[in-house]
Amino acid sequence: MTSTTQAKGASPVDFAAFGDYGDFQPKRQPQQPAGAKQGEFVRAAYPFQGRITADGSSGYKAEPGRYHLYISWACPWANRTAIVRALLGLQDVISLSAVDPVRDGRGWAFREGDGYGLDPVNGFSLLREAYEATEPGYDGHISVPVLWDKQQGRIVSNNFPDITIDLDTQFGEWADPAYDLYPDRLRPQIDEINDLVYATVNNGVYRSGFATTQVAYHEAVTGLFGSLDLLEERLASRRYLMGDQITEADIRLYVTLARFDAVYYSHFKCNLRRISDYPNLWGYARDLYTTPAFGTTTKFDQIKRHYYMTHPQLNPTRIVPDGPLLDWTAPAGRDQLAG
Repeated sequence: MTSTTQAKGASPVDFAAFGDYGDFQPKRQPQQPAGAKQGEFVRAAYPFQGRITADGSSGYKAEPGRYHLYISWACPWANRTAIVRALLGLQDVISLSAVDPVRDGRGWAFREGDGYGLDPVNGFSLLREAYEATEPGYDGHISVPVLWDKQQGRIVSNNFPDITIDLDTQFGEWADPAYDLYPDRLRPQIDEINDLVYATVNNGVYRSGFATTQVAYHEAVTGLFGSLDLLEERLASRRYLMGDQITEADIRLYVTLARFDAVYYSHFKCNLRRISDYPNLWGYARDLYTTPAFGTTTKFDQIKRHYYMTHPQLNPTRIVPDGPLLDWTAPAGRDQLAG
């Protein structure tokens, strides 16, 4: 039997021995939603949905040093947690480590590399071990981010929308007061735009890229660019989605914009227009990128290697493109916009 681990971390990526990540079919198949079209991409379930509360009423109390985030810098959902953690200054409150962005059939793995490394909390070789430790015999989807409770030795949540909201709202005792990412007065508007952005943009690029029929692809890509057109218009008169302050909504949109021209435009066939073809969206994305919490957590090399090397059904050669050549540091010229 081929060894899957070494004394320190997982053995190197080996597609010949372990297959492709896409070959792994969890026993818990995604449920086809009512009305779903043939060939439509359906996202797997995220079954661990514990919540952190400031008073501990949920069973997971917000406190420094207790929680760890397992992420991949390549994954947009995980990137969101890293941005929020950095914006709020919670680096010394919640620890973080990153997996190798390239996956073979074993899934996310801990290896030493540039910008990622071994598991500093549990010494796991594969992220799958965290799921198994939480639910012995777990046979579902293995995803990042994972919010791990060091005290109880288990996953709190892999449900990415909840994780950032809890970081936003339950760690105020330690957070930088300069940012209020989910303010009470704006929550209905933030939730509304988050619903649109998730369905048509964040998940829309995946629904386009992984569609297996022309009809499903056309519907997804049409919805994607319809929303991008609306967002372009919205950002013509406001610096950020909610006005003059960064909120949870901006973080959720940004991670897709950051990957769009480099990956989704070509790899996922989202090629009606590039983000750099939209004056307001492109300026907005660059404006956010120059905020350190965004720029320092956006690692284009890992993003491109992850997508182009681990989706052989879309890129069988695994060649990672050199481009595109984009100047993310060019002045955005958006700081004069009114709220």
